[in-house]
This record gives sequence, C-alpha cells and structure tokens, in this order.
Amino acid sequence: MMIGGVVVGILLLIVSVVYFTHAANVLPHFFPGYDATMTAKHTKHGIAALILAVLAFIYAWFQAGPKKAASAE
Repeated sequence: MMIGGVVVGILLLIVSVVYFTHAANVLPHFFPGYDATMTAKHTKHGIAALILAVLAFIYAWFQAGPKKAASAE
C-alpha cells in the first residue's frame, strides 16, 4: 500500500505541474478542463492535484510507519 501511495502521489504531482505550466488548449484531451478555444491556465485544477498529491504522500508515510505488535491476551 505504501508503494501505491507514492506512485499515486508522483502521478498527481506531475498532473499538477502540467496544469500549472500549460494552457487549457494544450492540455491532453483526457484531462478535465481541456478546451481547444481557451488559452488560460487552470490554476484551481493544479492546486487540487497538488493537494491530492500531498495527501497521497502522507498516506504512504503513515503506511510506512512501524507496525504494532499483536498483543498476547
């Protein structure tokens, strides 16, 4: 689960960079917010992807923590 969280975090980080650096008319067609006639950048989409990336990294961090020993009761 930790590796999955890291992979998802990296992918979302890449998506946020794409949203911050590309205008809506040059985004990949499968990205939400693609518009062939719009030249503005989707900053809110980039912020949302960045927040989700941070949450995925936090999830991976908690998954990597020490495991509690099972009690013998």
